Amino acid sequence: MAIRVYKPTSPARRFMSVLTFEEVTKKTPERSLVTDLRHKAGRNNQGKITVRHQGGGARRKYRIIDFKRQKDGIPATVKAIEYDPNRTCFIALLVYADGEKRYILSPLGLKVGDTVMSGPTADIKPGNCLPIANIPLGTLVHNIEIKVGRGGQMVRSAGTAAQVMAKEGDAAQIRLPSGEVRKVSLNARATIGQVGNTDHSNVRIGKAGRKRHMGIRPTVRGVVMNPVDHPHGGGEGRSPVGMPAPMSPWGKKTQGVKTRKHRKYSDKLIISRPKKNK
Repeated sequence: MAIRVYKPTSPARRFMSVLTFEEVTKKTPERSLVTDLRHKAGRNNQGKITVRHQGGGARRKYRIIDFKRQKDGIPATVKAIEYDPNRTCFIALLVYADGEKRYILSPLGLKVGDTVMSGPTADIKPGNCLPIANIPLGTLVHNIEIKVGRGGQMVRSAGTAAQVMAKEGDAAQIRLPSGEVRKVSLNARATIGQVGNTDHSNVRIGKAGRKRHMGIRPTVRGVVMNPVDHPHGGGEGRSPVGMPAPMSPWGKKTQGVKTRKHRKYSDKLIISRPKKNK
């Protein structure tokens, strides 16, 4: 996948870049695998905004993705690689030998015509899904289950991959993209390979309107508000925060303050946490 940069015919075009979508082979989604997606603009059932900076955006349908990959022993052929507006990576349309169609996250290197399979006997190649007990050490994986049978929940963003580090007892140690090493059950499933669309992080938005197309509304800084609206507001001219730590609009400390609750159930599963950049 490559990045296209435009000639600076306008101030917005000067800093804007887009993907070339060379991998995408089909423009319209499979009708049997899409459903309606309602936008609530960050409002609750009373019409009050509970999540700020959401609203508007282009209309889109939700693609139903097979995160569980429980159709074992039946080979599937990749019929198309498609764009999904609901996630950063591309998706692959599979057609199984029995005629059923499903979407999966498209890993790096998967092409139209390739055959993928799930189950303990599947080969170690991109797109195949196996229990972690059957995956060799050092293999890059994605779409990892946290609880057995629930479906993949970890490592699903574009360009990400985790690595199987060790196996001990009934658990495996997985190094996540953040650097955290975490225990996962050997019976949990993971998909081989790195998630595709690795250039996603290199795309520059370039203009405010493109964010509006994504359904993201403007964010106003607290220091330019009035004191009644934000703890950082008020003052003559450009004023500093003027308090021990930056705060949210509701007075909660932000930036550098730990928000993780103590004695969380998953603490015993975490071997080591990510190293902080100094």
